Amino acid sequence: MKTIELRGKRGNVDNLDAEVKTELLGEDHKAVRESCVVPGPIPEEAEELEQIYQEMENLNIKPLWTQIDGLMPSTPEPKAVSHHWKWEELYRLAKKSGTLVPVGRGGERRAIGLANPGLDGNTYISPTLWCAIQYLQPGENAPEHRHSQNAFRFVLEGEGVWTVVNGDPVPMRRGDFLLTAGWNFHGHHNIATEPMAWLDGLDIPFAHQMDSGFFEFGSEELTDQSTPEKSRSEQLWAHPGLRPLAFPGPMSSSPIGRYAWEHTDSALNAQLELEDAGYPGVYEPGHAAIRFSNPTTGGDVMSTIRAEFHRLRANVSTKPLYEVGNRVFQVFEGQATVQVGEQTFKATKGDIVNVPSWQQWHIEAGNEGVDLFCFSDHPIFEALHLNRTFSPKGI
Repeated sequence: MKTIELRGKRGNVDNLDAEVKTELLGEDHKAVRESCVVPGPIPEEAEELEQIYQEMENLNIKPLWTQIDGLMPSTPEPKAVSHHWKWEELYRLAKKSGTLVPVGRGGERRAIGLANPGLDGNTYISPTLWCAIQYLQPGENAPEHRHSQNAFRFVLEGEGVWTVVNGDPVPMRRGDFLLTAGWNFHGHHNIATEPMAWLDGLDIPFAHQMDSGFFEFGSEELTDQSTPEKSRSEQLWAHPGLRPLAFPGPMSSSPIGRYAWEHTDSALNAQLELEDAGYPGVYEPGHAAIRFSNPTTGGDVMSTIRAEFHRLRANVSTKPLYEVGNRVFQVFEGQATVQVGEQTFKATKGDIVNVPSWQQWHIEAGNEGVDLFCFSDHPIFEALHLNRTFSPKGI
């Protein structure tokens, strides 16, 4: 019998897709719904039903029996689809926008959002997550504002930009992961001689659907235009295993403004070195991975967004997974083949690929290995106890 891994409060085979059910249970399960289908109405009943349905429509009510399959499918049926955005194309359009579109009040940010083809034209990469490329020219300032949506920045390449969060200047450099939790004033300025582009991630779609979004303009000029080597938040909080006694208790979001690349890189290398020495540490054979965490709780950096970094040795493949929730990957270095459902994407540096909910996915590194930044909405589903993970290959 096949061994399976199924995590979640309601973990059972009823929630697997048809192919997996057939493999585990045989063909009989396919007839269950068919055997429960109610015969159609006779002509006299059909005419009367049409009248009833029209009355219901006039009263803005709908019968459950005409929509049960759409409301309660056997397994999740996401509208979002997997898609591959190429960095070369994204950067080319961002650069062109840089010569045509000013940064300032009104548009606020020169950001290009990634619109999932399955989400009716909305600039959402998933039903819960927003992903965009932001581009800042040399000498430009993006004015301060704040919003209730959680946000982060991930820097693919370059330096010379500082983001100012509640008056704290935070440097942005290659490989850095930076936080702007909800309702914190923030702006950016580029003091370099070259433009800079980075990845923005927010929970805008989730906040929009929940009607929980607030926005407020801040200072036109940045409240602090200094350019320190480290932000004040890093000086206070970014020391492994050490916490300032001046700030006890949990915080809803991480107080660390910048997770510097040198620490991420070192942690990943250490895992692989332990594997080479025969000790545990890697997530899977040849697969080092870390999660960015809130030092006041040990949990995720923000309540709605999880952020991770993955490093795969040459030609290593991850275990195929089904998960409730949405993931987004960006290739930091190297090349990878990303398999999502029936689609295969060949991704290179900077490319972005999304994984919709309950779509089987796995990643295979190229001949020189691959580094991947990843963010997801998994904290939302875990907080609601709706998270679920299944691996066809077992534990």
